[in-house]
Amino acid sequence: MEENRWFLNIIQDDFMNGKIDLDSTVKLLEKLHMPFNLAHVKHVFKKTVDKRKIHTINMEDFRAIYRAIVHRNEFHEIFCAYSQNRKFLADTELIEFLKKEQFKTEDAEITALEVILKYEPIDEVRKRRQLSFEGFIRYLNSEDCTVFRKEHRTVYQDMNHPLCDYFISSSHNTYLVSDQLIGPSDLNGYISALLKGCRCLEIDCWDGSNNDPVVYHGHTLTSKLSFSSVIHAVDKYAFAASDYPVVLSLENHCSPKQQERMAQYLLNILGDKLLTSTIGDIAVTQLPSPEMKKIQIAIELSDLVIYTKSEKFVSFEHSMAHQKCYENNSIGEVKAQKFVKHAADQFVSHTSRFITRIYPKGTRTGSSNYNPQEFWNVGCQMVALNFQTPGIPMELQNGKFLDNGGCGYVLKPEFLRNRNSTFNPHNVGRYSKPISLSIRLISGHQLPPSNLSKSNKADPLVQIEIYGVPEDQAKRKSSVIKSNALSPRWDETFSFTVQVPELALIRFCVQDEISLVANDFLGQYTLPLLSLSKGNISLSYCTVPLLSKRGGKLEPASLFVYVWYY
Repeated sequence: MEENRWFLNIIQDDFMNGKIDLDSTVKLLEKLHMPFNLAHVKHVFKKTVDKRKIHTINMEDFRAIYRAIVHRNEFHEIFCAYSQNRKFLADTELIEFLKKEQFKTEDAEITALEVILKYEPIDEVRKRRQLSFEGFIRYLNSEDCTVFRKEHRTVYQDMNHPLCDYFISSSHNTYLVSDQLIGPSDLNGYISALLKGCRCLEIDCWDGSNNDPVVYHGHTLTSKLSFSSVIHAVDKYAFAASDYPVVLSLENHCSPKQQERMAQYLLNILGDKLLTSTIGDIAVTQLPSPEMKKIQIAIELSDLVIYTKSEKFVSFEHSMAHQKCYENNSIGEVKAQKFVKHAADQFVSHTSRFITRIYPKGTRTGSSNYNPQEFWNVGCQMVALNFQTPGIPMELQNGKFLDNGGCGYVLKPEFLRNRNSTFNPHNVGRYSKPISLSIRLISGHQLPPSNLSKSNKADPLVQIEIYGVPEDQAKRKSSVIKSNALSPRWDETFSFTVQVPELALIRFCVQDEISLVANDFLGQYTLPLLSLSKGNISLSYCTVPLLSKRGGKLEPASLFVYVWYY
């Protein structure tokens, strides 16, 4: 009764003239503060008015549209399982739900009160310390119930290890926003990468006219940027997304005279942000931690090189005998793949001591990317990708660096930091504690319309994938739900055994089945497997927000899942 009265109080003024059109329907949904996809609203509205061959709806029609968009059957089933009167959740019933289903075993009473005060929209119900179905919907759709662990949304890892102990978000030829041969060089490449938390930028420097160095992909037809404009962009955006150090990887092809100009620009533009001497002015025997290089930039140029001097890689044996801790190596993907295949244990030993950067092979002229996971598996810190190119590699990159507050630094597992480690991703041994993971794929909600469909009647399916060491690679595929992108229901469970969860990523990919051999991408979400966890045994209902090919949010598109592991 109170729920009906609350609803009528909000909408009745909009029906003073009896009926409303599509624009007014959209405005009224906005007034109710529930996210919606306009394409789905248009579709449901059209189905309603087509029955009567008119272009307006009455109040009951609007309620039906609201229920179709917002009132999800799967939510109602859970609500009724814990509500005795099937109208409200008493605080004791909500506490039982939180303990049993959401693994809120500690302070469940406080959490229940917080949920009621935060999400219950009806004043009378909130005052009675109860939760209506409207409040329950808002709670399950909230950030408090997303699949990504709340504690991992801020910097929570120890940031006092040496730099070589971290995976570092890194980009390749950051100035390029298209292909590698004739495309434009653009400052937006640097800006976009920095806003995504990238902490290692590549700057290819060449002699320019008037003794002014330029940045471009040498010996190609890519356009040129002035070096000074790049450093100005770095100065402005370096710490917009993260407080932790940015490494400028300068590929220096300039004459000594223009190198001097580069140094002047670095010093004059970056000022105090630029690291120009060792921290504490002591001899370098160990790399500093991210917490120590914070709000300062490490760079590679002549006397300004402090902690990240580039050194040509000869062999693992040579590095062990001669390489200094502040010297790092850049290795092309092809050579690195051979090392991963034939000398993984030596590779792990090397990356436990020295920062190692991997970069794409030269034949990737279209700016395609390799799979970064195989290089993370052996501890490579800077696995550089073409940030401008969407696809699974960048989705793995973005998912991995969601962790630790998106600061661009993720602490490597202990077995990749320990210099005495014999970890090998091809034979993982007892370096980690395996977990058994089960995911019940319950439903989807307001999925994006297919690019290949003229309506929103996609035929969605979901693929759940594990990326990690070779033994953990796995894919599971759901059935196809025909002609339903608004509220597809699967109720299917998928199980995985993961040997090295510390290195694993999980990817949810939603596709529209176009034919038996072709699917259209609708949305995806990737995150570290351990960012699912809430304890030694994790059980919880949660939503999986979906992202576009380029990583943008597709709100309110989501999946609804139940996750547990042990």
